Amino acid sequence: MIFPRSSGILLHPTSLPGRYGIGDLGEWAYRFADYLEATGQTIWQVLPLGPTSFGDSPYQALSAFAGNPLLISLDKLVGSGWLTNEDLADVPNFPAYQVDFGPVIQYHDALLSLAYERFDAQNDRDQHAAFAAWAADNTIWLEDFALFAALKDGNGGKPWVEWPAGEALSDPDALIEARKTHQRRINEHRFRQWLFAQHWLDLKAYANAKGIRLVGDIPIFVAGDSSDVWANRDLFYLDETGLPTVIAGVPPDYFSETGQRWGNPLYRWDVMKNQNYRWWISRFRAALQLVDVARIDHFRGFEAYWEVPATEDTAINGRWVPGPGADLFNAVKDALGELPIIAEDLGVITPGVEELRDGFGLPGMKILQFAFDTPCGENPFLPHHYMPNCVVYTGTHDNNTTLGWWRSGEADEYSRQCMCGYLNRNEKSITEPHWELIRLGMMSVAHTFIIPLQDVLGYGADTRMNTPGRSAGNWSWRFEAKELDNPIRERLLGLTQLYSRAPIDPAELEETTETAKV
Repeated sequence: MIFPRSSGILLHPTSLPGRYGIGDLGEWAYRFADYLEATGQTIWQVLPLGPTSFGDSPYQALSAFAGNPLLISLDKLVGSGWLTNEDLADVPNFPAYQVDFGPVIQYHDALLSLAYERFDAQNDRDQHAAFAAWAADNTIWLEDFALFAALKDGNGGKPWVEWPAGEALSDPDALIEARKTHQRRINEHRFRQWLFAQHWLDLKAYANAKGIRLVGDIPIFVAGDSSDVWANRDLFYLDETGLPTVIAGVPPDYFSETGQRWGNPLYRWDVMKNQNYRWWISRFRAALQLVDVARIDHFRGFEAYWEVPATEDTAINGRWVPGPGADLFNAVKDALGELPIIAEDLGVITPGVEELRDGFGLPGMKILQFAFDTPCGENPFLPHHYMPNCVVYTGTHDNNTTLGWWRSGEADEYSRQCMCGYLNRNEKSITEPHWELIRLGMMSVAHTFIIPLQDVLGYGADTRMNTPGRSAGNWSWRFEAKELDNPIRERLLGLTQLYSRAPIDPAELEETTETAKV
């Protein structure tokens, strides 16, 4: 895929403003697309869009295919006739700057159930036909997920390994009975997924019409408590009860001295290969219906992954195990054609990982916050080392904000001096470290530059999206609507234009072409 010279913003939709306790796919999502256009940005990058569970992490979703019902716009449901203004009149006093997930989930769940009741009662022939047609087109994942979600509801939200054995281990008779018992709730979960798909694709069409590409996120691993694992136990290393025998993680690194024990079950790649990787092909196909470009999180795991015995408390005592490598990507490419993929190639990167990435022409990632912690001038994250085929970030969702990084001590004295030397500045003169990194990223040869919105706005450590290894207090940051009118937007537009990352107006291009002819 050819990536034009461009820039964009990283912002998960849950962080958008709005009065319902969490960002959604309604008015403020469209206003943010307008903001991107006004500032010359042509990329909106989001985190995984799946339904979250305990811990609220989008990287531990209940399904690799389903959408998060919390993102459904309640206001748009009024327009559809399934909610009323009266239903939304008495909104709890939700925090403006963070998502309080417990009350938010309860509030949205009740209103989405009410919307389904009205949809079902109205029996609008055209609407019901559209719903049925969409469900039929997505049956490959939807039926497993809807049954899984209904059973999870029926079992008090417990992980599936704690359900009655018949339901947990998919005994055919138990599942037949479950479909009868939970028929209405199953259909309600189908309905919620239909709503999510409608609202998301409407937003995508709006953004695309403005020249904005949506970049999504495909985590390499899936959550153990997911419909993916429950319905496909043969594809994972599990014991007879469904518990994983080995789990995913990473060895000690920048983020943790004991590594990261993610806990995700690991794939049986031999079984997937024998099935011609059909599960992965379906996953890529579904993702690329929702976004224009997919970032593969932990890409290096396809070359080799860190296997940790499930009995270990940390990720220290693991081992590297070969992944499927090019075999998987050849199968996906044969099925779907050229893949619009960004490879998250951070961490322990070997020549094998680079060969896999470069063999398919995939852009890797560069993080500017990482550029100053090794001998000055030698760090591969410094812009003078970049090749054009890469995507550069000031930081990712796992990093502190740049201002937080600079002020908190994460940027130690060596890093600060290295950065000052690189910029030919003294430390006292660096009052806006986020804009220093934004300028470095904008002016680099990387074809794509992405900025977390927190760095555009100059926010501190209290707005960090995620701290790896911390089990609670993540994923909840939100911003207020007034920030979309912040004068900083003109500064962002100016730099975007200065470094040739803004889209060229067709009229200006035509005028330039005519002038060149003369």
